[in-house]
Amino acid sequence: PTVVLSTQSPAALKTGTHQLIPKNLATSSRPKHRHHTTVVTFPIGLEHSGIFTRHSAQGSDVSWEDYDSDGDGFALRRNRRNKSYRAAVTSLDIEAMAGGKGSASTLKPVKESRAPSPNPGRSPLRKSPLQRTFGRKRNQNQRGSFKDELLDDFVVVEAPVEDQAIVVKSYRPVQLTWSQLPQVKDAGILTMISPQERKRQEAIFEIMTSEHSYLHSLGILVRHFHNNGALRKTMTATEHHHLFSNIAVIHQISQRFFEDLERRHYENPVIRDISDIVQNHASNHFKPYIVYCSNETFQQRTLQKLLSSNAAFRESLKQIEGSSECGGLPMISFLILPMQRVTRLPLLLDTICQKTKDKSAEYFAAVWALHAMSKLVNSCNDGARRMERTEQMYTIQKQMEFGKIKPFPLVSSSRWLKKRGELAVSTEELSIWRAFSHRSYYLFLFNDVLIITKRKSEESFVVMDYATLENVEVEYGEEAEGRTSSPGKNSANSHLGFRLLMSKNNEGRTEQMCLVAESRADRARWIVALREHKETDVSTPTAGLPQFEATKAYMPKDPDELSLKQAELVIVFQKEEEWCYGERMRDGERGWFPASCATEITDPNTIENNVQRMKRLRKETNV
Repeated sequence: PTVVLSTQSPAALKTGTHQLIPKNLATSSRPKHRHHTTVVTFPIGLEHSGIFTRHSAQGSDVSWEDYDSDGDGFALRRNRRNKSYRAAVTSLDIEAMAGGKGSASTLKPVKESRAPSPNPGRSPLRKSPLQRTFGRKRNQNQRGSFKDELLDDFVVVEAPVEDQAIVVKSYRPVQLTWSQLPQVKDAGILTMISPQERKRQEAIFEIMTSEHSYLHSLGILVRHFHNNGALRKTMTATEHHHLFSNIAVIHQISQRFFEDLERRHYENPVIRDISDIVQNHASNHFKPYIVYCSNETFQQRTLQKLLSSNAAFRESLKQIEGSSECGGLPMISFLILPMQRVTRLPLLLDTICQKTKDKSAEYFAAVWALHAMSKLVNSCNDGARRMERTEQMYTIQKQMEFGKIKPFPLVSSSRWLKKRGELAVSTEELSIWRAFSHRSYYLFLFNDVLIITKRKSEESFVVMDYATLENVEVEYGEEAEGRTSSPGKNSANSHLGFRLLMSKNNEGRTEQMCLVAESRADRARWIVALREHKETDVSTPTAGLPQFEATKAYMPKDPDELSLKQAELVIVFQKEEEWCYGERMRDGERGWFPASCATEITDPNTIENNVQRMKRLRKETNV
């Protein structure tokens, strides 16, 4: 139910400046990280104000703790992508409201009887100017942008004080929708269109509003980080380029894209279509996104290096991040925005496809725009993946010592690591490998070759043998029962071992060995990885296979694992102990993920709808 707040109401007169809020939004203690919560109070005399302010109270999920100093160049935690998008695009606007006609009155601050907070600088929201948002009413005497229309729900955020007993957790005002626009309501448009068309207009409008928020946050990144002279002086020109890449160009093309969307909105409140605009920009103007995404590996490594070894950079960065203009968000929240935006647009376009009448001209235009956008996303992913894999190949190449073994040229743009790890050698093995006294071997499995090594140190490996995958076979369980030294005949290794057969090793000879994994799940992961290249049917089987929905995000720790976002849908092929092997429905990517991160979908109608959407989406995006 709607709650009308008034300083003249009996409740307000009784409680003074205290605010009555739902119990589930409050707690009696403040969490450790201040940016996860915010205190909300309401000003006096809102009903008499000519200008209202609406600030988002959504806190950032990113802190200095998210910079991981461990690892080998890729240690900046990647789950920041999923967690900081909403916080960054709803951060406070640094642009003050223009003081034109009809804008003379301003909000009066709440007068508290208590002493001021001893630490007023704790909240970056305290000194924020009024924000230009999608939520302002237009001046009745002049035509305005859809950015300047107002929702009647608002909230003013004040700096928290030490003795405050009530803390409001993650409160956000309702997001403006197309049907709430004054020109839509005043013209009675909602009574003249169908519910389906209304949903379509909402989907179109969401692209516009989200692009505006994204553009605003890009402006913060460019003005306060990229163009900051003090920050630039703390690093070399190469480091600055690796850190920011072509973000200034990204900002410019986003600005042009939004201007085209806004121009279309001016023509008619009922937006005919924007698919042609999206398709044109995706095909002809969004190529700089590929460059930016491909630079991700260098960006992460450079930021990690500067944070760990450059005190001047850290100090300058903290000063910028602590400013009110940045809303208390770390720079990484802004740096990852282009990658998040380019992957979000196809999802928004797919929603337009779903809300548009099938087989209509608008439907085919939306499908064409979705195809163009998906093609761009694939190029961005390929660019980022190629750079990361090449970097990884160089690192592994330096760690390997071939000795008397014929050297293998590892670095290639078409080669990548699928799995790596240590496996014990079965004591019953009778092949040539028995001649070695090593009790375990470290395997590197690439998409086209298997390299068997002995670990010399944490970052050094001596190559013992290798074979191309076309000459590698793996057997386990009943498949290996007829062999004399089968791991199945050793009761201790029967459920953990498997046989590796190389019909042609680096010297052209046949070799075989029995290996033992640490667990059933580890053995299953090795067997899947070693057999995956022999699969000829690339289509996704769906009949009778369970579907799982991710209950929380998961970031891979090993090359054979699958990244998941919350609510991601996966078709599961195999479950072993606490791990599941499956395929992401949105793009067909396969890998392992913890069973604790997802729950099985049991409703038959939901399962069938998911399958139909997967087929349609893959057909329209050529996945």
